[in-house]
Amino acid sequence: MANYRERVPLKGSERAVVPGAKAIGAANPDQPLQVTVLLRSQAQAKDAKTGSKQATTSERAAVESLQKQRSEARQYLTREKFLEERGALEEDVKKVEEFAHEYGLSLVDTNLAKGSVTLGGSVATLSKAFDVELVNYEQPGGSYRGRTGPVHIPTELDGIVTAVLGLDNRPQARPHFRTYKPAITMHVSTRQAAGTLTPPQVAHAYDFPPNTDGAGQCIAIIELGGGFKSKDVQHYFKNTLKMTPPKVIAISVDGANNSPTGDPNGPDGEVMLDIEVAGAVAPKSTLAVYFAPNTDQGFYDAIAAAVHDARNNPSVISISWGGPESSWTQQSLNEFNTLLEDAATLGITVCIASGDNGSTDGLTDGLQHVDFPASSPYALACGGTKLTTASGNYAKEEVWNESAIQEGSTGGGVSDFFPKPAYQANANIPVSVNPGNPVGRGVPDVAGDADPVTGYVVYVDGQASVIGGTSAVAPLWAGLTARINGSLGKRVGDLTSLVYTQIATNAGTFHDITSGGNGAYSARPGWDACTGWGTPVGTAILAALTGKVPAKP
Repeated sequence: MANYRERVPLKGSERAVVPGAKAIGAANPDQPLQVTVLLRSQAQAKDAKTGSKQATTSERAAVESLQKQRSEARQYLTREKFLEERGALEEDVKKVEEFAHEYGLSLVDTNLAKGSVTLGGSVATLSKAFDVELVNYEQPGGSYRGRTGPVHIPTELDGIVTAVLGLDNRPQARPHFRTYKPAITMHVSTRQAAGTLTPPQVAHAYDFPPNTDGAGQCIAIIELGGGFKSKDVQHYFKNTLKMTPPKVIAISVDGANNSPTGDPNGPDGEVMLDIEVAGAVAPKSTLAVYFAPNTDQGFYDAIAAAVHDARNNPSVISISWGGPESSWTQQSLNEFNTLLEDAATLGITVCIASGDNGSTDGLTDGLQHVDFPASSPYALACGGTKLTTASGNYAKEEVWNESAIQEGSTGGGVSDFFPKPAYQANANIPVSVNPGNPVGRGVPDVAGDADPVTGYVVYVDGQASVIGGTSAVAPLWAGLTARINGSLGKRVGDLTSLVYTQIATNAGTFHDITSGGNGAYSARPGWDACTGWGTPVGTAILAALTGKVPAKP
């Protein structure tokens, strides 16, 4: 048996102290923890064994061609086939079990499909096992348990373990919603504020396909805080929208629960916005809401729970949380991206908000940043606009940028981490404005109404309010996708690549936004780093995918 004593740094696991945080002492050595250990897939193991990790240009082209064919044919792996091709190896799990036994750690859970092993232990035992020092830090707004430098793993696990999540529990993401200040105290009986819209009104303006409602679909919604009250959901749909409420299921991940705070300006606003937008535009869909702690571990485990949920079997995932790429470890960037690739492989579309702080993503280092996980090539990154309607119909639109009144601006730009994917080859992605960075993945892909001034009428913690932000756009696109899936009778799956290769190539599928900017980038004809290809013309998008326009009611 291996001794698991010689160590190597786990590549990409390095952490730094959160800017402005101060160490206040060592973490309690007796505090119990659980960590998520991620393992290579069977495909990665085969590459390592055959020495084909560095693929040739022709091999990469062949892989891209195969992915394109699969995408165009909308053929995706079954869960059984996925386990065979992309699941973890039993022999790798056994090595992690031996390592855990050597250090007195408990084996909490093993999931071959997720490629994960959950280990439990105290701060002291886990610190020793992974050769890290865990320290308590204070920062504005709270405290966290953190580490600096890399995680260390035994040489026997080098190349097998790809990430260790959970030692550090700093808040990893923020919700991307903005409450329109003048409307925040709007009473439930008050007439709808001028310029604001209900989700069905937005769907009508964007010509969502009639006679579609998302029946038979499940939309997964990822939340990292807050919660919903069933009575508020019922009230909103019955009283505000005069609709039958959708089925909403709360799912606990890593000990987090549906826990409404009672504060409509806190994470409850995010949770209710997501539920109310997705449920209003795809009313016959089931909404499965996954609640997890706001850490890199919790965020990852929540997405993994949704991707591999064989019971609810989501066909779409909506994510309205994220943070600047520079705030993530490389191991997290890589592993989240692989997880979103897993979703695409299973035919699941993942719609993710691109951020509400313009082209800097809220940082003040003089550089431009895109938000992750929206910047993953497997995400449908959703930017924001300011939508104006006339007599309920589409009138005009511009880039959402209310920075002058502290009401936010759409995120967007060029990734510093992910290279430009093949599907963006002809999208005129600009060179990054950051010095020394090549052309990367362009963000966003699509857009929708996000300006809180023209925001969505919602109901949160017993009061009506108006909320905007790209947080509203992710569930809007998730709802549209669910409606399209229901109409097709099958999943569109990797919608992101289809947007570039099959949808945007057809005239009239998007409202092309050519006015406004988000800081370093400006709108322009075609794709741009503020609103992507633009906002949807739902019937035209369905027609581009099927060649058949649904009959008008």
